[in-house]
Amino acid sequence: HLVESGGGLVQPGGSLRLSCAASGFNLDYYTIAWFRQAPGKEREGVSCIGSSDASTHVADSVKGRFTISRDNAKNTVYLQMNSLKAEDTGVYYCAAEALGLIAISTCLRFDFGSWGQGTQVTVSS
Repeated sequence: HLVESGGGLVQPGGSLRLSCAASGFNLDYYTIAWFRQAPGKEREGVSCIGSSDASTHVADSVKGRFTISRDNAKNTVYLQMNSLKAEDTGVYYCAAEALGLIAISTCLRFDFGSWGQGTQVTVSS
């Protein structure tokens, strides 16, 4: 069971930190990814973090602005979003899958089996 939080309304240039908390299983052993979906658009992979070495990958569209991290003690993964733009608006989902050791740059191509319910991020003035 994954639960996202931290979404909201923010002005362009602002920041938000999303959280993905797990219950019922230990995130230590899972690759965690963030996806987003804007109205009328396909779901887009944003970022992911590996299980074994906590290596990270971010999509080109958010590189330099978004950072993913994990706190295993809290069984939570975070997505720090800075310099937000209107095109970052959408529902953000976290997802988990036990992928093992992978080339982290490929993580967003995999199928993820566990998903949260999503949290809305709206960037608007």
